[in-house]
Amino acid sequence: MLDIHCPTSIPPYIPHHFKRKTKNKNEREAVFPNPVISSLVCDPVMGDEGKLYVPEDLASVYREKVVPVASMLTPNQFEAELLTKLRIDSETDGREACNILHAAGPSKVVITSINIEGNLLLIGSHQKDKEQAPEQFKIVIPKIPAYFTGTGDLMTALLLGWSNKYPDNLDKAAELAVSSLQALLLRTVNDYTSAGFDSESSSLEIRLIQSQDDIRKPKLTFKAHKYT
Repeated sequence: MLDIHCPTSIPPYIPHHFKRKTKNKNEREAVFPNPVISSLVCDPVMGDEGKLYVPEDLASVYREKVVPVASMLTPNQFEAELLTKLRIDSETDGREACNILHAAGPSKVVITSINIEGNLLLIGSHQKDKEQAPEQFKIVIPKIPAYFTGTGDLMTALLLGWSNKYPDNLDKAAELAVSSLQALLLRTVNDYTSAGFDSESSSLEIRLIQSQDDIRKPKLTFKAHKYT
């Protein structure tokens, strides 16, 4: 499964050109070039928590074909390990995984969830110039004792949206994305709990419609800590 997001209404893969017939019979068909896509955000959906969703041999396809054309990559810890062949046991490992992925293509890498010694982190990295070291940061995220469906897709969509608004400030985009997502997840848990459901016993459908304000205008409750 491949989750690709483009900041336009144009699909990522369309024919090299398309033709439009004109009303004037003497006029040749107009040929339009394939529109240029300025950025491609890829969530390499392969698995989570040590379990694959796809055949194992597809990891090399992602590594060799998808990563090089992405401008932003948003793997989770397990997916980052598959793509880099590096086990991530520390923040240093997470930062090195970002460096390996930068070398393969994308200028922006966000490992959306890393479990290190019981702590949940996001590690982001933005290499603005190939000749310079990337700017890297982390966001500490509190664990919510529940399982949700759709959080990965939403996180990538939020990162895409805020990065499009703040193209040179990945840490700010990540702060806003995490703040939105956490507010939405807390609302989801509260809704299920108030309805008498045990939020820890089943998968929860996230409350998107009820959280529109948190998505459009999030209260900045999470701050990025830059690595030096």
